[in-house]
Amino acid sequence: MTSLMNTPLAVRDADHGDAGIPILLSSVASMERKPEQTVVSHVNTQPTYDVLASVQNSDLGSVRNAIEQIVEQEQAGLQAPDKIRIRGQIESMESAFFHLEIGLGIALVAVYLLLVLNYQTWGDPFVVLAALPLAFCGIVMSLFITGTTFSIPALFGAIMSVGVASANSILLVTFAKEHREATGCTAIEAALMAGQTRLRPVLMTAAAMFLGLIPMAIGSGEGSEQNAALARAVLGGIAMGTCSTLIFVPFLYTLLRRGAVKPLEDYA
Repeated sequence: MTSLMNTPLAVRDADHGDAGIPILLSSVASMERKPEQTVVSHVNTQPTYDVLASVQNSDLGSVRNAIEQIVEQEQAGLQAPDKIRIRGQIESMESAFFHLEIGLGIALVAVYLLLVLNYQTWGDPFVVLAALPLAFCGIVMSLFITGTTFSIPALFGAIMSVGVASANSILLVTFAKEHREATGCTAIEAALMAGQTRLRPVLMTAAAMFLGLIPMAIGSGEGSEQNAALARAVLGGIAMGTCSTLIFVPFLYTLLRRGAVKPLEDYA
């Protein structure tokens, strides 16, 4: 560094012509050693410094919460326009959850409107969808008991179990509605008859899917953690959804459809 600072420079001056005045580099500049970023990345023309991290034996949601706490503390000491932004897999996860939640909400509304067109009433579709909240409770409880994090595969499993619970509820409510119209019985009698008649199909559907997913839910093979999360969510949703279909749905049907109706022959 000393040799570099003794490098002669020629400074032009009007009195000395083109030769200039010889001076040393140390007279006009100073040098020091310090660490410096060798590569600077840019995002949207803005200089960006990436801090990469890799974790083991921890779910991405817990890592995100820990990083957000650190970012909040560090962001307070930064001056504008500097800022800290979390990118990578965390950003992809949040985007995926956001779009799946929107899609699930749209699907529920669309299913309800289709059921309204099918039943020609607003009450019976509400009874059908009443089994879904308990199915979601079963999904959360199943994931909590097995120590499984709520991930994208688990959300896919939740959608599958919701479909099974909705199908069983449709079988029950449709039979009760047709039985009332055919016999003119009360809502309680129709609900009991629907439960007795549709008990075997509902249990067979739920049991077949439940038993078939048990090996996947165990997740004993290598790299089976993602499939295990999906299967565990489906198992919890089916278990609680089936109980809701056989117990809560008939009860709610009797509350919303009290009284007796005339059989179809009386309208002829």
